[in-house]
Amino acid sequence: MSEQIKHECGVAMVRLLKPLEFYLAKYGSAFYGLQKLHLLMQKQHNRGQDGAGIAGIKFDLPPGSRYISRIRSNAATPIKDIFSQVYDGLQGIQERTPDRLRDVQWLKQHVDFTGELFMGHLRYGTFGQNSVLNLHPFVRANNWMTRTLILAGNFNMTNVDELFNKLVELGQYPVETSDTVTVLEKIGHFLDMENERLYQQFKTKGLTKQEISMEIGKHMDVERILEESSEHWDGGYVITGMMGHGDAFVFRDPAGIRPAYYYADDEVVVAASERPPIQTAFDVESSLVREVKPGHALIVKKNGSFEEKVCRPPIARRSCSFERIYFSRGTDAEIYKERKELGKLLTPLVLCEIDYNLEDTVFSYIPNTASVAFRGMVQELNNYCLQVKKNRILACGDSLTEEKLDEIFSIRLRVEDIAVKDMKLRTFITQDNQRDDLVAHIYDVTYGVVKKDVDSLVVLDDSIVRGTTLRNSIIRILDHLNPKNIVIASSAPQIRYPDCYGIDMAKLSDFIAFRATIALLKETRQEHIINEVYRLCKAQENLPKEEVVNHVKAIYKPFTAEQISERIARMVTSRDVNAKVSIIYQSIENLHKAIPGHTGDWYFTGDYPTPGGNKVVNKSFINYIEGRNERAY
Repeated sequence: MSEQIKHECGVAMVRLLKPLEFYLAKYGSAFYGLQKLHLLMQKQHNRGQDGAGIAGIKFDLPPGSRYISRIRSNAATPIKDIFSQVYDGLQGIQERTPDRLRDVQWLKQHVDFTGELFMGHLRYGTFGQNSVLNLHPFVRANNWMTRTLILAGNFNMTNVDELFNKLVELGQYPVETSDTVTVLEKIGHFLDMENERLYQQFKTKGLTKQEISMEIGKHMDVERILEESSEHWDGGYVITGMMGHGDAFVFRDPAGIRPAYYYADDEVVVAASERPPIQTAFDVESSLVREVKPGHALIVKKNGSFEEKVCRPPIARRSCSFERIYFSRGTDAEIYKERKELGKLLTPLVLCEIDYNLEDTVFSYIPNTASVAFRGMVQELNNYCLQVKKNRILACGDSLTEEKLDEIFSIRLRVEDIAVKDMKLRTFITQDNQRDDLVAHIYDVTYGVVKKDVDSLVVLDDSIVRGTTLRNSIIRILDHLNPKNIVIASSAPQIRYPDCYGIDMAKLSDFIAFRATIALLKETRQEHIINEVYRLCKAQENLPKEEVVNHVKAIYKPFTAEQISERIARMVTSRDVNAKVSIIYQSIENLHKAIPGHTGDWYFTGDYPTPGGNKVVNKSFINYIEGRNERAY
């Protein structure tokens, strides 16, 4: 996107199934698990650059030994910072006593992150502070291993207030209201309950307390804990957890909103937010990397057995389509094809907008994440170009000459690199005119490829959200090339509604499609619709989320998508722009055609997969009308 949207977060988990001596003998390192975790996180760095954290558990250490390790960092390059801290310590051992690096038992006793179970997390700070204390993994410590819980996740709950009150009803006194702490304490409560249940069960059998602790670890029902903990959760989530004794899980929401994948063989069980990092880290085919099913938890027991268990009844699958359009890495085979298809399906609208004139049109894209969709568009444009040549040749009949043939074959698609991002703007300048001047020049343009006042310039973006960068930078710099027309084409549909499941799109007022629609309502003297929607939203403000209806949809009903796009084009065109500016968006129908398996489209359609989404969008509209510049959850 020309306007970066933050997205939280990325997770990784590695569970070694063999003794560390096995990896030392086969791979030459007792740090095999740590190194694989590092690679999984590095290959998911796109999912979070504001902070990162890792945690590890060592199995079967004697009492009194430190068996949990954790590092979190909010440095400028947090992944590098974390693993540098770990590797610097190993480098010191290499220099002083290199033989120690092959002594597994000594390493487990004296060196952090030399265990069998690892967890990693990457964070974008879309909400709240970004101090180290806000970074995952979170630890709920206890002297009993089976009561200790370590948690990290890619999630956002829409009903944090409700969940907080549920904790209070259980008799707890939470000191924070964030969904992370709420989820941690909820799972922790039922972890305690499971411990107590098993304790009483084995106590009646006459076992000693030490023996009972061992039996609790063996018989802990992780499925039951997650079932009871998640009963009232409303949101999108992938939550990874580790218990101190060695059980672990990866738990996915029942609509499959947030992504999770895993791979297992006789050496490892690994999980991550995306498939390609697992393929790369373990050199396996995509078919061997499985998706954690919606509503299921991948549970890995201390003894190495693992299974997917249903912990929440799956509902209609609504996997996030933005993952496919933008967030996930395009190296995934399925995502690559889907993005190309998005570009292909947008092509007829582009051809219509330029009046099918390829000879006087230059095609390009901004930013790099749009490159795959652009490739699909170019392939479809080339097909059209070939058809034009074929038709012209056939039309010549017997009058075809070498000169005419040369003229026909000279018709080619004009594809150029038009705008290249030069820098990430960081400035202390606060004066609007000086700051805007800097913002307007964060892209370099390629001069000499556009025919002045003749050519149309088509630029593909993967989404247009706020429109700020378009107006303040991109369209202005494109206009410096003196095209006759500028066409901005979005491979995603119009973003009309806020997200509440982990994407940094929380306020209606941020969306240019919403602002354009409000402007149209006022221009056409239909302000009564705005007032009526506000009245209906206020009437539902205190209803249970299950009874709430998305009334904001009524705002868009009077207008076609094309009318809203035309109004957006006017809004992003400043007075000093000479070219005619047009905006084209993907249709909802083509979105589903290109990405049939990921139908989560609530930001485009307002069809939220959970009841909490409807409550959030109505609250967001109330905030807009009442002038509150705040999130709705």
